[in-house]
Amino acid sequence: MADGVKPRVKAPKSAAAGEVVTIKTLISHKMESGQRKDSDGNQIPRSIINRFTAEYNGALVIDVDLAPAISTNPYFEFEATVPEAGDFKFTWYDDDGSVYEDSKSVAIG
Repeated sequence: MADGVKPRVKAPKSAAAGEVVTIKTLISHKMESGQRKDSDGNQIPRSIINRFTAEYNGALVIDVDLAPAISTNPYFEFEATVPEAGDFKFTWYDDDGSVYEDSKSVAIG
């Protein structure tokens, strides 16, 4: 991951079919607004996570557009229904064009 950007996800490893589960995500990201200057007086380029999505087996679960005022290290917690065994795919989009991904599998048990 570029510049120490690291996504972290907490999701259950198994669930009952149809169970509603809680998903917690955090991405370590400095969220630079583009309004600060470095020690030499040069403007630090804007670099924020501007969108977060989560899918389950290819179906969109959540899609969030973020504003520049979002805090450093954005955290999301949400609930999702697990209809069958499958995979969550989490994607964070950065203003600088970077895309960060993580995934978690959920078994039915």
